[in-house]
Amino acid sequence: MQRFTFFSTSPEGTEALGRRLGAILSPPALLLLNGDLGAGKTCFVRGLARGLDVAADEPVTSPTYALMHHYQGRHDLYHFDLYRLAGWGDLHEIGFDEYVESDKIVVVEWAERAAGAGLEGLEISFSLQEENSRSIEVSATSAKDIALLQRLAVET
Repeated sequence: MQRFTFFSTSPEGTEALGRRLGAILSPPALLLLNGDLGAGKTCFVRGLARGLDVAADEPVTSPTYALMHHYQGRHDLYHFDLYRLAGWGDLHEIGFDEYVESDKIVVVEWAERAAGAGLEGLEISFSLQEENSRSIEVSATSAKDIALLQRLAVET
């Protein structure tokens, strides 16, 4: 496993990190985001979407009530939010397993709520340090994800 910690002192900095990752990301990819409310997960995904060339006028928001949003860009992005997950039946109904096991780019906010589901991907944990400061720890286990993390660390 390889880990790298990035630091952000503003929402714009968090979004910029996501944008840099999106610019070098290619499918298949599974990003597992963890962190408290307001830690910057959706802000990061907004940047990721922009890095994947999702149109600037396309609002990127948390799919808390819809469970999943789909954004079209250079590569399609499937953005899940498990915060209000009532049970695995909710995810089964929308074909969650099919997305995760596909050649798509899938981001899962509140991935810790899927503990035990055997999800493996780039783990990104957001921690509030101070009012606008965050540490963003990225962990990778597969060779592809380690190479991606190393490239992100060099370009940041």
